[in-house]
Amino acid sequence: MNYINKGNKPTKTGFGEGVLAAAQQDSRVVGLGADITNSVGMNFFAEAFPDRFFSMGIAEQDCVATAAGLALSGKIPVFSTYGVFAAHRANDQIRISVCYNNVHVVIGGAHAGVSVGPDGATHQALEDMATMRVLPNMTVISPCDATQAKIATEKAILECKGPVYVRFGRETVPDFTAKNQEFEIGKAQLMREGNDITIVATGHEVWEALEAAKILEQKNISARVINMHTIKPLDGDILMKAASETRMIFTVEEHQIIGGLGSAVAEYLSENHPIKVVRIGMKDRFGESGQASELMHKFGLDAEGIVNQVLREWA
Repeated sequence: MNYINKGNKPTKTGFGEGVLAAAQQDSRVVGLGADITNSVGMNFFAEAFPDRFFSMGIAEQDCVATAAGLALSGKIPVFSTYGVFAAHRANDQIRISVCYNNVHVVIGGAHAGVSVGPDGATHQALEDMATMRVLPNMTVISPCDATQAKIATEKAILECKGPVYVRFGRETVPDFTAKNQEFEIGKAQLMREGNDITIVATGHEVWEALEAAKILEQKNISARVINMHTIKPLDGDILMKAASETRMIFTVEEHQIIGGLGSAVAEYLSENHPIKVVRIGMKDRFGESGQASELMHKFGLDAEGIVNQVLREWA
C-alpha cells in the first residue's frame, strides 16, 4: 500500500479541527485554555464558540479540576496545553479528579517529542504516554498525521466515555492518510505488509517507519508497518498476528523507550507470544534544543536511524 504526502501540516491543527467538528455537533462541548490557545490548536474552537471557551490562565491544575467539575455537570470539556504541563504538572488532578471519578474529559497534549525543536528539553514531552497510560480508566491516543488527528479527536470527544489523552506535535509533518480512512480507537492500522520484521510505530514516527520500510526493501528485508495510534487500549490482535508471521518486532516512538509504546508492546507480547522486541526511541535521556530534523536524526528517530537499528539487529 502506497502512502503519498499530501503536504506538510501540524498535527496540532488536526487536533483543533477535530475539536471544532465535535463542538459543531454537540453543544455540550466546552473548551479550556491555559494562555497558549493558538499554540495547541484550540483557537478554531475559541473563535467559533467564544461563549463556550474559558481561558484559565497559566494554571494547568485549575484547568483540569474545573474540567472535571464541568464533566460532572453534564458538559464535555476539552482542555489542551503542552504535553509536559498536561501530563506532569497536572498529573495529580488528572489522577484524582478525572480518572478516579472516570469522567469524560479530553486532554490534548501538544508539543510531543523532540520534534518540537528549539524549545528544548523543558518543553519536549517525552514521558507523557507513560504517565497517562498507567492511570486507570485513561485512553491514550497518538495519531500519525493531521488528518488522523482530526478524526481521532472528534471520535475521542463524541464516542469515548471516560478520560482521554490525545498526543500531538507542533511542527509541520507529512499528512498522508485518507480523510475517509477506517479509524477505530483501540484498533491499530496495518500500513504496509511485510514478512521478515514488523515495525510498530506511533505518532510522527509512522511516516518515518514507512520511509524506512522502503529502504529496507532495497536491502532485501521485508518490513511490515503498523500504526499503533492507540497506546491504551492496545490492539493485541494485530500484535499477535505480527509476532506469529514475522521474526522480530521493532517499536518506534518520539518518547522514552521506558514506559511508552515499546514497553506496552513488550508487556503484551511477553505474556502472550514471546518474541524479540527492539525499542527505538529516547534512551533514558532528555532532549535538547535544535531544529526538528536535526534532533530526529541525532537521536536515531528518522528513517535512516530506524534502518540502521534494524540492520544492526538483523545482522
